[in-house]
Amino acid sequence: MRVMKWSMIALAVSAGTTQFAMASSQDDAKGFVEDSTLTSKTRMLYMNRDFRNGAGNIAKPGGGFKSGYREDWGLSELLNYQSGFTQGTIGVGVDAFAMGTVRLDGGAGRQGNGLFATKSDGSPEDTQSKIGGAVKFRLSDTVLKYGNQFVASPVFSTDDSRLLPEVATGTLITSKEIKGLELSAGRFTALSSQTGMARDSINGPGQPGLTAANIAGATYQFTDNFVGGVAASDVDDYFKKQYINLNYTLPIADSQALNFDFNGYRTSSQGQELAGDVDNKIWSLAAAYSLGAHKFTIAHQRSTGDSAYYYGVDGGGTIFLANSVQYSDFNAKDEQSWQGRYDLNMASYGVPGLSFMARYVRGDNISTNNGEGKEHEFDFETKYVLQEGPAKDLSFRLRSAIYRTTSNNGNDVNDVRVIAEYPLNIL
Repeated sequence: MRVMKWSMIALAVSAGTTQFAMASSQDDAKGFVEDSTLTSKTRMLYMNRDFRNGAGNIAKPGGGFKSGYREDWGLSELLNYQSGFTQGTIGVGVDAFAMGTVRLDGGAGRQGNGLFATKSDGSPEDTQSKIGGAVKFRLSDTVLKYGNQFVASPVFSTDDSRLLPEVATGTLITSKEIKGLELSAGRFTALSSQTGMARDSINGPGQPGLTAANIAGATYQFTDNFVGGVAASDVDDYFKKQYINLNYTLPIADSQALNFDFNGYRTSSQGQELAGDVDNKIWSLAAAYSLGAHKFTIAHQRSTGDSAYYYGVDGGGTIFLANSVQYSDFNAKDEQSWQGRYDLNMASYGVPGLSFMARYVRGDNISTNNGEGKEHEFDFETKYVLQEGPAKDLSFRLRSAIYRTTSNNGNDVNDVRVIAEYPLNIL
């Protein structure tokens, strides 16, 4: 596997210096300081989950339980610095980040939404912080980065669904030597969770974490409207995973288009099988029709094999599937699910920055110890982004999910999130 990864990179570099030769990114390097950027992202998140059947009880200080109700509210700040590359044949640079959270509300009797870590007395942390960085090298249009980083591969993806993102530690090579083709290969040896400030905290204290994950991927833009990608991972003592994506857009008129998006995974356990006996194939196909301000989507997703689709130790975002929605992923053993979705962009009606989304997903045929299981979820979302003024790009977002199931121990949930986010370019 490692030989294949390096040979793919070598092939791209070789091709980029022959008939595909053209001005590279490194040729245009202005310097370490001159190309530097510094951004900040401030996020405020209020989140509550009401487990309607009292599931997931949370212990309260002094004894007793708060029946199934979880409520948290916090503020986070993420500063991200990216230097430029030094001039010359091989450019050198660094990336660095500093991030932290402050708890605004949510006691020991109500915590459990994944916003804050838990102290030894059972109460949530009041503040948390973390810093990290990576060194990077660029030759032509190939970049090697080593250190702490955020990753967005379909087989290894750091999650950013709460206050702070997960952070991976390792090496990643990305090559864009051939126009339309992007190759990547990497090895990661640690992954910190969204609330775990330690270097390798993805599975919590006392639990086996990430041993090592080797990944490789390729994406190619066949035409302006058709792109395809493949990726694979080998997570030591957990599993091997393969992924494929095909995405095609068919323009119909100036304001109309059809889009088809196919995603598929195959996962097989290996070694010590720290995630259990995993044997799963899962795929989804979504078709979206855009008509001016409106978009209508239908999707089907199907899981087969001897287990459910497994992810997490390879990043909480490693599920690039159509029916992975706000609360459920609809990825249970043998599950089949359908989705209907509607999006509305209010810019066409004179309110730029305002959008709405509603979707319904229903899954059945779930294999459980008690027979067939079923689940369904209704999501509603609205978002507004300021278009101008001193607070330009400040966004407000409301997300609501109503989830019901006959399996999963009857964990019916109402999930509400209110998110305010302000990105700022400092340099």
